[in-house]
Amino acid sequence: MFSVGQKVPEPAWMMRKTKYFWGAFAGRGSKWEKVAGEDARMLPKAMHEEKKQQEAKKRGKLKTMAGKLLKAVASGKEAVEEKAGGVEMAGHLLKMATCRKGAEGGVPAEEAICRFIEQGKFLEACDHIYNLEHSGNDKMGKSESLYKLLAERMWTVVGEAISGSGRTFLEPLQSVGESLKWEKQKEAEWLGSSQETGPVSTWSPNFWRKELEEQLIQYMTAQIPLLSSSANANETALKQHLSQLETSFFPSLEHGSGVFEEAGLLSTYAYCCHASLSSHLATLTDSSHLSFSQCLLVYEWGLKMYKSGSETCLKSRQSPQNSLSFGVQCLLWIVLKTEEKLLAVAKKEVGKALKEAFDIGKPPCADGAVIQILTEKTESAWHVSESLSEKVEAVCLEECLSFLESYENEVRNFLQHDGCPEICSGLWILENCCILRAVWCKLTYICSASTSQDVKVNGFLDRMEDEITEHFLQMVASKVKETLKEHFRKCESGFDHILKSLKQSFLVFGKKKTDTYEQALVKAVNTIIIAEYVQALLTISRKLSSVQRRRIVSKMEEDHRMLQDVFKECLGPAADHLKDPIRAILELIQASDSEGMKIALLPILKEFPDLRC
Repeated sequence: MFSVGQKVPEPAWMMRKTKYFWGAFAGRGSKWEKVAGEDARMLPKAMHEEKKQQEAKKRGKLKTMAGKLLKAVASGKEAVEEKAGGVEMAGHLLKMATCRKGAEGGVPAEEAICRFIEQGKFLEACDHIYNLEHSGNDKMGKSESLYKLLAERMWTVVGEAISGSGRTFLEPLQSVGESLKWEKQKEAEWLGSSQETGPVSTWSPNFWRKELEEQLIQYMTAQIPLLSSSANANETALKQHLSQLETSFFPSLEHGSGVFEEAGLLSTYAYCCHASLSSHLATLTDSSHLSFSQCLLVYEWGLKMYKSGSETCLKSRQSPQNSLSFGVQCLLWIVLKTEEKLLAVAKKEVGKALKEAFDIGKPPCADGAVIQILTEKTESAWHVSESLSEKVEAVCLEECLSFLESYENEVRNFLQHDGCPEICSGLWILENCCILRAVWCKLTYICSASTSQDVKVNGFLDRMEDEITEHFLQMVASKVKETLKEHFRKCESGFDHILKSLKQSFLVFGKKKTDTYEQALVKAVNTIIIAEYVQALLTISRKLSSVQRRRIVSKMEEDHRMLQDVFKECLGPAADHLKDPIRAILELIQASDSEGMKIALLPILKEFPDLRC
């Protein structure tokens, strides 16, 4: 195949230099052999030997020239790979032509075909090869080899035309277009006849259009400015690359489109422009490292090309006035494909950001940061088009729902397998639920969330909050109960550490949550601690001596002050309304007689009926 920018080793046209070559190549040698045989009988033996040597030398020279021609129509890697096969084919044709025993007059068909190919009259060559193919005299398959030689010569012309020598090759290029039309016509005739359709699929000319497209796409792709892989993450480099496409790549293709239009090949040329551009942009956007902002750059550039109608060489001047040209349709297709990639990247980035923001076992983030994650993409898209902004918004909201569903399952697995060994871990998960609720509430004002989406989100959050709250309270009760078993027997039991941990966690929690939610949780924790404390006290008080009782009273007074400080700091004035049985129990224990203890016990049991057990 022809390689862009490669110089052919011989001039494009070799009519005068290869005049004798084509004769021998096509079949004139058989006549020469006959005449040489007749003359040989009248010549001395020495002259006969000299004649044979000259004939052999000439035939060798012709084969060499055939090889050179085939190298001229080949290029690059394919030329190296097919060189041997091409020379062998030329030699084979030469042998068939020179061995042909033809006493008939006129120019042999093969020689005429080769002349047409040499002169760029490809349509005439098509007709003659076709006639030879169906003449019944092509038992050795010479037509197939001639079709191949014709195709190689046509692609040489195309290569010369697209490399900058366009108008010089206008006539043969027009013949290339006519030959493609001829192939379509013959194919239609073949399919419309009663003959078998099987041979059509393997007929050489049936692949010409595809070969031409491959040739053009290869050339156009080579003209695209390079963008290094290291620059993929650089938005500035990407902007410059897109600008180069617009200012250099398009104009160069537009410059070459004129001769193809005159040759009747503009639609094929335009198709290949679109194919190379689409493939390149797809390569840009298919990178796994491409960010949303970079993909938005590509989308915005494609949309600008489409809206401005700057189709450059992609313009199909043969399109009906009232329909979209092929170039515009291609640009629209590119925009739509890039939009799909853009939405996929937005979905991926939002999902990743949410997972990082709400990682179980880590402190929660601020709700403002989450809002920014979800809205910055929508705002960026809005600067490009309102419809794109709406689509990005919808993708972000759907990804929120998807994340909540996966987060709910993750929370359940965490609670079942890890059991929240630390008090702060359970509270962090609860904080995350509250942050997500606040974020969703704000998003419903910023974005166009549907009622069904709102119901789903609130359903997820309600279930998670209920489950984690229940688990958190159970965990607090278990830790407090375990600590209080030895609290009244030891000087240091760890009860004060639990209270300090809860205080610190609740104070952080209180900065992010609503007062109502925080107070309900803190009050529930207060109730659990008081109940477990009194239960532990009643268990130990039955076996106390007077000395031990005085020590426990002192410890209870200290614990009572600590509890008051913790819950007053967490609840503020609302702590004054908390029930406080510890104070009443202190009065009970300090009573001097049993009657006084009974009198003090009655209001306690009335206020706290759970203590009766």
